[in-house]
Amino acid sequence: MSDVVFRPFAWSDVPEITAIYRPYVEETVITFETEVPSETDMAERFGKLKALGHPLIVAERAGDVLGYAYASFYRPRAAYRFTCEDSIYLRQDAVGKGIGGRLLDELMAQSRAAGFKQMIAVITAERANSVRLHEKAGFRHVGRYEAVGYKFDRWLDIVHLQKAL
Repeated sequence: MSDVVFRPFAWSDVPEITAIYRPYVEETVITFETEVPSETDMAERFGKLKALGHPLIVAERAGDVLGYAYASFYRPRAAYRFTCEDSIYLRQDAVGKGIGGRLLDELMAQSRAAGFKQMIAVITAERANSVRLHEKAGFRHVGRYEAVGYKFDRWLDIVHLQKAL
């Protein structure tokens, strides 16, 4: 996958980004969202990130969007302004090929450049691959919340991992 390139988000990416996100909402506990957002919803979300100047990266190969990553405020209050939360989503056929780790590395670099000092990963506890991805990048476990999400008729824990940028 050395031919994968990372580039800034473009408005023309909205349909592919929405399609990538759809199975995560419909089939997994990776996101606690239960309704698939429309392309309009996704465009609004990404427009806000873009307006803030926060990192918003698209991974592609030969013009084909394979995934995306972004970082934005961990919480909306001003005191959190130097702490971001990361999000990474890959097309199903791009999972397990090293793209996620490369996206996370690029996201951390862009987040540092944007002035963030800390990055928080909020991960569904049972998603061992996501936890490992962050551990490999130097994140450390800082907390666990039990039974805070309810999706697919079951209660879900989340873990928080953190890394100084």
